[in-house]
Amino acid sequence: MNTQWTQIVQEIKEIYNNKDVVPLHEPTFGETEIEYVTDCIRTGWVSSVGKYVDDFEEKLAEYTGVKRAVAVVNGTAALHIALKVAGVQTNDEVFMPALTFVATANAATYLQAIPHFVDVSEETLGLDPVKLEDYIQEIGEMRNGQLVNKKTSRIIRAVVPMHTFGHPVDLDPLIELCGKYNLMLVEDAAESLGSFYKGKHTGCFGIAGALSFNGNKIMTTGGGGAILTNDEKLADYAKHITTTAKVPHRWEYVHDEIGFNYRMPNINAALGCAQLEKLDSFLASKRQLTNSYMKLFEQVEGMNVYNEPIFAKSNYWLQTLIIASPKYKRDEILETLNSEGILARPMWKPLDELSPYAYCPKGDLTTTNKIDNMIINLPSTPPIGG
Repeated sequence: MNTQWTQIVQEIKEIYNNKDVVPLHEPTFGETEIEYVTDCIRTGWVSSVGKYVDDFEEKLAEYTGVKRAVAVVNGTAALHIALKVAGVQTNDEVFMPALTFVATANAATYLQAIPHFVDVSEETLGLDPVKLEDYIQEIGEMRNGQLVNKKTSRIIRAVVPMHTFGHPVDLDPLIELCGKYNLMLVEDAAESLGSFYKGKHTGCFGIAGALSFNGNKIMTTGGGGAILTNDEKLADYAKHITTTAKVPHRWEYVHDEIGFNYRMPNINAALGCAQLEKLDSFLASKRQLTNSYMKLFEQVEGMNVYNEPIFAKSNYWLQTLIIASPKYKRDEILETLNSEGILARPMWKPLDELSPYAYCPKGDLTTTNKIDNMIINLPSTPPIGG
């Protein structure tokens, strides 16, 4: 390890008070979380019924600015149901970035739909709307008001942008594209709680959006997710099918369709209520951490810390180092950092390279493959706040 990287390692460790091991991300808890979770335990309301689920849904809807939030067991379940209530059906194709976590493709596959991988933008790290429209013009045609893939004769039903590491995709051109081609917009906002596009919270632009509250997210319910929507009927339906499609009755067990046991337990929602109260402080601490990393890597020619797009306010969930010079090799840097106890990681492997999805249709992925080798996620837990 050369002198420059010895200094970088030391300065990162100083940010984290010289801990022997610096994890990529971990949750921050305090007395409020203990109080609310203890209340659940003392009252016995720890499972599928209790006041905290309703409170959490109401506060989440208020924070994000949507009419309704439906809490579920995890972000994948949230996206699965968001796609289902949006109308995605068996054998439909769904546009999504190849550079995303596997859950984006899994959620579509649960509906027996077909992920269709498209490229991303270097500006946002998310789906590229300009390149997508060019691709649609190449492979698609309108038939009876629906966009159809000329190569497969399947309907292309939806577009799923994913806000990578909490940085919002450029949504306006995507919304225009969806209107032009009759595509449903369903946002994978799993990583972007607290991120805003032109002043409006992510996950609120399409027919539905999905959030995640996994233990590594900006705030957590332990496990958990939520569906965001401005459509009251859609929200009611999402709530119904995520609670086993049980028809309300004082004692009868009647289920009117095949539902899912996806409801969020009350004890998880209690944790979420406490975390949501602290979200603003978490966001402020993330920005302070980002500024620290930016200052640190100013001294390294050919590297920079990713900054939010000009149209967005990001939650900076994961701090992202961009390797802009060929003299640096991603895996060598990862080896250096991890060997020193700094648990940095690469991006996800592009989904078209995973064996379960090798069969899926895809467009040109030049930028995806370029970015994949340029990015390292640095430890991202703010050492302050919470």
